[in-house]
Amino acid sequence: MALFTKIKRVLIGRSLPTSAHAEQRLSNAAALAVLSSDALSSVAYATQEILTVLILAGGAALSLSLPIAIAIVLLLSIIVLSYQQTIRAYPNGGGAYTVSKENLGVYPSLIAAAALLIDYVLTVAVSISAGIDALTSAFPSLEPISVWICLFCTFLIMVANLRGVKESGQLFMIPTYAFVLSIFVLIGIGLVKQLLGQVVPVAAPSGLENSISSLTLFLILRAFSGGCTAMTGVEAISNGVMAFKSPEWKNARLTMRYMGILLGLMFLGITYLASIYHIYPSQNETVISQLGHLILDVPIFAWFYYVIQAATLLILLLAANTSYADFPRLSSLLAQDSFMPRQFSHLGERLVFSNGIVFLSVLAALLLIVFKGNTDELIPLYAVGVFTSFSLSQAGMVVHWFKERGKHWQTSAAINGMGVVATTIVLTVIVITKFMLGAWLIVIAIPTIVFYCLSIRNHYRYIAKRLSIKGVTPHIYTPRPKNETISHPAVVIVGQLNRCTLEALDYARSIADEIVAIHVDTGFTNREKLQNQWQQFEADIPLVILDSPYREVVSPIVDFVHDYESQHPGVLSTVVIPAFVTKTIWDRFLHNQTAFFLKAALLGKQCRVVTTVRYYL
Repeated sequence: MALFTKIKRVLIGRSLPTSAHAEQRLSNAAALAVLSSDALSSVAYATQEILTVLILAGGAALSLSLPIAIAIVLLLSIIVLSYQQTIRAYPNGGGAYTVSKENLGVYPSLIAAAALLIDYVLTVAVSISAGIDALTSAFPSLEPISVWICLFCTFLIMVANLRGVKESGQLFMIPTYAFVLSIFVLIGIGLVKQLLGQVVPVAAPSGLENSISSLTLFLILRAFSGGCTAMTGVEAISNGVMAFKSPEWKNARLTMRYMGILLGLMFLGITYLASIYHIYPSQNETVISQLGHLILDVPIFAWFYYVIQAATLLILLLAANTSYADFPRLSSLLAQDSFMPRQFSHLGERLVFSNGIVFLSVLAALLLIVFKGNTDELIPLYAVGVFTSFSLSQAGMVVHWFKERGKHWQTSAAINGMGVVATTIVLTVIVITKFMLGAWLIVIAIPTIVFYCLSIRNHYRYIAKRLSIKGVTPHIYTPRPKNETISHPAVVIVGQLNRCTLEALDYARSIADEIVAIHVDTGFTNREKLQNQWQQFEADIPLVILDSPYREVVSPIVDFVHDYESQHPGVLSTVVIPAFVTKTIWDRFLHNQTAFFLKAALLGKQCRVVTTVRYYL
């Protein structure tokens, strides 16, 4: 354990106190890098997704790529405007889950949450695989080990996020802005060359010269749905309002606007260049790479090709960071509402939701292994979840405005209503066109996740009912007299005052002539409520509340027990740990297992008598 602790300290740094939470806020520039990297990075593959579908109808069909891109940018404008309304209405953070829960009910909110969770995992997998595609486009010899590179990059991003929000924001600013700048430079040089008449279109592959066949409405809609991957991650800013510096909601709205403008201009610019250069999609080289070779074909600019590829690689890898910002936060909200294991609601040592970060990394790594890091196979699974959450969030906002009826509520309701119609139409198109390509997996996965969320909540409700002291008649205990000679002292660990704790205290009374109870406050204890309950049920035993500014539970208890035993030399002290036992082994994963880790730590410190009082559910 000592070696593990040292390695962890090197990788993620020392623990931060809860009081430092306010310092872990992001400036607008840093927030744009952390929360918009997913949306901005989609420029690297969204155009290619359009071209990959249109080429099925022949080379001439590629001319439709620009009109499709314009339609997508118009949709993007509607969504950005709609989410700015959401940020104004929910200044403390208005993700799809929160908005749907408050305005549409439990089931729609869980559907939105499940859709987003799936999309966040896919964002990590797609971003990393697409980033490695950019790397292998420049260095084809790395193709055989691409999956291993993907897994290594996933690990690095996980470690960076475990170090904390502030550090990850500073780390990701340079790659994000380097990518944005390099894309605009590429677009600028390409437009200048067009004005100078220096554009040399790519020769069409054999059999595709000005041909067009089998161009159907379904194919056009499929190309449109592929290009809509450009909008994944747009909702991240509304989910992460509280990550901004004060005034949070105003900074979030401003950042959302900048993100929409940058994304729209870059996407249109790349698609326009691909159209005038007659770029054909390739399995071995990305559209960005092809444009780089064509536009930067003079010695003075040749080096800049590698700058663009490096920036594209880094932004695609770091685009996963949007998910690392939002997946843990959404998981914590679900955990607080008892829809996910409670462990996801706990802040880690660096004031981030560490369990959510690690869990996301594991799921993304599994996807990368199963799909062998193939972006084309992962893309069809993409965007279903995000547009599901878009639609539910906007529908919830319409209901919100009708309930609130504040100033200019009709205009706000109309804006969000337009968002509902647009995103629902796109969602329908995406499901229909991508269903047989893999979207059916998402259609099945969403209700499955909802079912498990409801099952977890039912489990926690059952546990709470069985452990509740409601209806328990308090015993009247005579205050314990102080003995001159103490032969058997005992320390009872108190997490919450429930039936399990009451039995542990009764056991301590039966064996000890001096008892002290200790509770660790990690910053979230309602002290007044606990003290009132204690005086009602256990007034004869003193309760000591230990402060834990670093949110640790085990260490303060171990230190207290060590000092307590030092005060009672020559006698055996008993540490009593209450622990409830669930019906099945699987249910144990929904609980912290603090008793197990505490017992191991106490024995490791040579505590001689540790007793577990089990309460069977």
